[in-house]
Amino acid sequence: MKTCPFYLTSVIVAVLMNLTMPPLPAKDLAPGVTKVPVVFSGGHDTEGVDRGRPVILIAAALGVPDEVFREAFSHVRPASGGREPEPAQVRANKSALMSALGKHGITNDRLDEVSNFYRYPPGRGGLWKSKPATANALVKDGVVIGYEVVDGGAGYSSTPTVTVPGLKTGEVKVTLSYGKDLEKNGSVSAIALAAAATGTRAK
Repeated sequence: MKTCPFYLTSVIVAVLMNLTMPPLPAKDLAPGVTKVPVVFSGGHDTEGVDRGRPVILIAAALGVPDEVFREAFSHVRPASGGREPEPAQVRANKSALMSALGKHGITNDRLDEVSNFYRYPPGRGGLWKSKPATANALVKDGVVIGYEVVDGGAGYSSTPTVTVPGLKTGEVKVTLSYGKDLEKNGSVSAIALAAAATGTRAK
């Protein structure tokens, strides 16, 4: 998996903010339970074969399995050296993609919409459009007993790490949801205590 390094600054800021923020009011909670904001880090890894391209997000937005898009893109010939491709090359690449994806009901307009949405600056550390998730840990007597997702965010291509400043979180299971809605694709749909900390994927 290839890791995008540019989330570190936001993580540090989030940690500092959380360390200075008091727990949220325990409104409508069981006695002795408080809410503490969690910190998400990472979640933008990609498969090595995809060279930084968020195939899991693109494929889900198009409504096809990852391997279908991956095979379709294998016929594309990007311009070398980060240059803009010549018009003839653009047409040839689009033709190759539509030849493979059109049979799955994907239109030229939808392909353009999804491709443009997940386009990212070339070079190391480039990141596609994404929105950080927000969530709270439910804490009682200094122990995390559960979680609630406030905003699932979007654009996660891999399972993010969940931490609670000043507390041990134990094993955590994060569920990510993928679908055609670009504003919700790759969102955190659930966080739960688990015996094994393995991210799961929901459709």
